[in-house]
Amino acid sequence: MPTGVHSVTSTTPTEADAGLLRFATAGSVDDGKSTLIGRLLFDSKSIFNDQLESVERTSKQRGDEYTDLALLTDGLRAEREQGITIDVAYRYFATPRRKFIIADTPGHIQYTRNMVTGASTADLAIVLVDARKGLVEQSRRHAFIVSLLRVPHLVLAVNKMDLVDWSQEAFEKIQRDFTAFATKLDIPDLTTVPISALHGDNIVSRSGNMPWYEGSSLLHHLENVHIASDRNLVDVRFPVQYVIRPKSLQYPDYRGYAGQVAGGILKPGDEVMALPSGLTTRIAAIETADGPVEEAFAPMSVTIRLEDEIDISRGDMICRPHNQPYVAQDIDAMVCWMADTPLSPGQKLAIKHTTRSARTLVKDIQYRLDVNTLHRDEDAGQLGLNDVGRVRLRTTAPLLADEYRRNRITGGFILIDEATHRTVGAGMITSAS
Repeated sequence: MPTGVHSVTSTTPTEADAGLLRFATAGSVDDGKSTLIGRLLFDSKSIFNDQLESVERTSKQRGDEYTDLALLTDGLRAEREQGITIDVAYRYFATPRRKFIIADTPGHIQYTRNMVTGASTADLAIVLVDARKGLVEQSRRHAFIVSLLRVPHLVLAVNKMDLVDWSQEAFEKIQRDFTAFATKLDIPDLTTVPISALHGDNIVSRSGNMPWYEGSSLLHHLENVHIASDRNLVDVRFPVQYVIRPKSLQYPDYRGYAGQVAGGILKPGDEVMALPSGLTTRIAAIETADGPVEEAFAPMSVTIRLEDEIDISRGDMICRPHNQPYVAQDIDAMVCWMADTPLSPGQKLAIKHTTRSARTLVKDIQYRLDVNTLHRDEDAGQLGLNDVGRVRLRTTAPLLADEYRRNRITGGFILIDEATHRTVGAGMITSAS
């Protein structure tokens, strides 16, 4: 096949479950997110000697009494000087059982937009809570956003247990408070672990300082959490990203449609429909950079060749004839607003949904949510920075969309300020017509 298609190797959905876990850390500032990730990298021997030496040298220069493993992820100079995370730091490490991509997200409220970015593609989120402080507003905010983004697995990590003398009572109180709050959210899988990221207790192995805790270590949970069933393998969704036409002597008539599978399972011979045209055909072949495969499923990146030459371009979608997404211009969605200027009715923005771009008009703000009480303020006329609310939009071109609860890829979108080209909002579709 022609070059230019990035892909993953062919595996089955079950095999993919054991391969890669994307997880994000969240929680209030100074709860120890970067230290936790540094500890995971250090204890799993996933850092180089020169990296460790650099961290040790920087720690000594700052006068720290110990090697600050948080410096492994806090890469910006401002982050190191202030001891906080500002940007989303992505790190990779692996154990014999699994590979991991970590998104270390910031805790300050003004960087909530970065937290949304880091958690939007995660299979699992770790919300850290300081054992001394218990649940704070930002803990609840991040847990709510994790629920809103429908991250299927959540770990509550009660950190700094060494500073409360490894108290079972302190841990269980936070566990009760969080569980009571979580009952108001949509969290299908919740696990609670008491840890000390600084000293490594219950991170890679069980801690002798907390014999009352009978659960697994954090890393053991990350290695064994089952994520294959989280994927939608029923609704075939393939947003077309690029049409490959080499026009070369070797491939004179080649026409392939490249993109990432967003849902379902595709196989050669399957009858499919192209939207928005509604024309039907069958799959002739599915190819990757490593050659043809017999099936494709999320999140594989592939090129699909069809038996018939029909008009398909970027932004179109391949699906099943009797299982189609909404083709809609009127969208109701939960929106996380990320700009300093408020979102108001009548505002015009650009919208990016899967591989399709359009413009949109904000028709109405139905309510704003209080992240602490989950109260709906139906009198709110706008959304401010870091606010979450339900918004009604009208797009200039129809979106090929599903409800977010059914498919996180085809149900999610971003809003872009056309003047600055900055992403100003992230949306989760609740209904479309």
